[in-house]
Amino acid sequence: MSYPAKQPLRVLLRIAIFASVVLVLGCACLMAAYHFLLAPAGGDGELPVEALALQLYLVLHANDLNRPVAPFAPDVDFEVEPGESAADIAERLYERGLIWDADLFRRYVRFHGLDSQLEAGHFRLSASMTIPEIAEALTSACPVEIVVQVIEGWRMEQIGELIDTLGLAFSGAEFLALVGPGAERPDGFDFLAEIPPGGSLEGYLFPDTYRLAPDATPQELRDAMLRNFDSRVTPQMRADAAASGFTLYQVVTLASIVEREAIVPDERPLIASVYLNRLARGMNLDADPTVQYAIGYRPETGRWWNHLTFEDYTAVDSPYNTYLHPGLPPGPIANPGLDSIRAVIYPASTEFLYFRATCDGTGRHNFATTFEEHLANECP
Repeated sequence: MSYPAKQPLRVLLRIAIFASVVLVLGCACLMAAYHFLLAPAGGDGELPVEALALQLYLVLHANDLNRPVAPFAPDVDFEVEPGESAADIAERLYERGLIWDADLFRRYVRFHGLDSQLEAGHFRLSASMTIPEIAEALTSACPVEIVVQVIEGWRMEQIGELIDTLGLAFSGAEFLALVGPGAERPDGFDFLAEIPPGGSLEGYLFPDTYRLAPDATPQELRDAMLRNFDSRVTPQMRADAAASGFTLYQVVTLASIVEREAIVPDERPLIASVYLNRLARGMNLDADPTVQYAIGYRPETGRWWNHLTFEDYTAVDSPYNTYLHPGLPPGPIANPGLDSIRAVIYPASTEFLYFRATCDGTGRHNFATTFEEHLANECP
């Protein structure tokens, strides 16, 4: 005798048992994912309802968590203001294109307890970073820095102009007052003793990239430049210069001219050899950059280094005009880089007395031993 009415009950019972098994297995999988992939550092294993919900959400979005927006994106500046919430930060990260999903970021930092650790301050972030990497980075703010990039061959006034564009706590004029003619020489830099009375620090403001706090002082920038010079121009270089009969001040003065003349790096030792040969023979240097330095800034061109006319060579009455005055100028005309300083200490061995720019616009020069060869190198 059969009881067909009981069949549906058995089916329902089997379905219920199957569903229970699936639920248990699912929970086990979630627990495994939690412990092996998403467990907060230092967690005690207890999962409240919110944590379970966050855990499930993060597991389902694991691919997006570890997928950067743009794998090769450059770093960008990102500021977190005091009092900003994790949600506010997440929205701005999304608006800047640094993350795929603001809500995913918010839930990630909430689950891992990072939402209370996000710091106010300055950060360098990139769309090449994943959400976990960005979240971790935002727990440790970078000190705010202002980059001061000084180019080889700049005169000190150009450094002052740059300072005025950077938002530092001091002005270009304040910096120039510390390094200009007659400025007090800071202690701890013996090489400054060679500067004649009334001279400036021109030539020793070593060209490089400097990173300063926004509230840095002009003394900090000046001293950083002098320390850089002191460390880069080695004792051996100074000894070799002295062995050649030159003071460091003379080396820096000539190197500043080489810096302004050389466009192609490998020509620096050749150009230095020309000027050293001319000095050895008692000839005038006839260096265009010294006349340009004497002329200085021209409002009509808006430039410190201007093209010369034929009249400038004799009309510019200045001790820096090496067409009119023999020997080195009174001091450096710019701040040379290390390669130009080395070129003067270790010049090429040549008999050249002249050089002239080539006609192809490459910045290279033709060198000559006689004046007749020099004339022959003139462009047609």
